[in-house]
Amino acid sequence: MKKLIFLLLVLGTIMSCSPKQQLILLETDYGNMEIKLYDSTPQHKANFLKLAQEGFYDGTLFHRVINGFMVQGGDPESKGATADQRLGTGGPGYLVPAEIGGKHFKGTLAAARTGGPSNPEKKSSGSQFYIVHGKTVDDAQLDQLSSQKGITYTPEERARYKKDGGVAFLDNDYTVFGEIVSGMEVVDKIATTQIGNSDRPAKDVAMKVSIINK
Repeated sequence: MKKLIFLLLVLGTIMSCSPKQQLILLETDYGNMEIKLYDSTPQHKANFLKLAQEGFYDGTLFHRVINGFMVQGGDPESKGATADQRLGTGGPGYLVPAEIGGKHFKGTLAAARTGGPSNPEKKSSGSQFYIVHGKTVDDAQLDQLSSQKGITYTPEERARYKKDGGVAFLDNDYTVFGEIVSGMEVVDKIATTQIGNSDRPAKDVAMKVSIINK
């Protein structure tokens, strides 16, 4: 509870100081992305803004990349990691309560988490995230997910999945808390880079994350 109150206070302070639209700038050697964070996921928004302000992500890698699925980063242990180092288990030392509801369209930002019975509440990693690359999804697939998971898809959501794609099978299992508003081509470039062991890019893809106002 104390951590939740702290994160909400951080979010309130940041928003009160910035009346303009607030975006995340994610810089890479492949280009830059601008990302908006959802107000509907306040705990994840506050946490991501806090980490960005602290420079937590600067120098971390996109350590897991799967073309047609997603690109994942945010592990602090990836800073200066050796080529054979196993990545994907690091974090800031806490989890964020789930705020599930957003759909996994191409270009959305979602929180990674530990799966299985050890995490029944679907709490998110405190820092690791992924950006959806995905593939087109048809009505039959969405109908099947609706039947299996009880998910309701609006006509607009169905149209977006069919046009832009995504990874709909992750819906209702992970927290989606933002989306790219500029620079989706950067994700396409990262997603198609050469991959080595454990889906890690053969050439490191480092990032720098900051807050911008427009």
